[in-house]
Amino acid sequence: MDAQRRDRGLLQVDANECKGCGLCLEACPPKVIALSEKLNHYGYRTAVYAGSGCTACGICFLVCPEPGAITVLRARSRTAKAEEVREAVPCASN
Repeated sequence: MDAQRRDRGLLQVDANECKGCGLCLEACPPKVIALSEKLNHYGYRTAVYAGSGCTACGICFLVCPEPGAITVLRARSRTAKAEEVREAVPCASN
């Protein structure tokens, strides 16, 4: 297995919508979500993406009770003149 596998997805968390319940942390198979040390304007420690390792499975999106708090983007690759071009396409979003 390649130690430097490419991310298959990208996770975006809206700190204004997240209430820090932690359901996404428990549900994430690769465990790439944590709670931030900072508080949002409501006083919650919000979920944050570790920055790598997302598989774009969308489970975090499905378990999140707050509409619009989590957006999952799936990376799409295409080969163009021997260069790999990566794009992000919506996978799960409110």
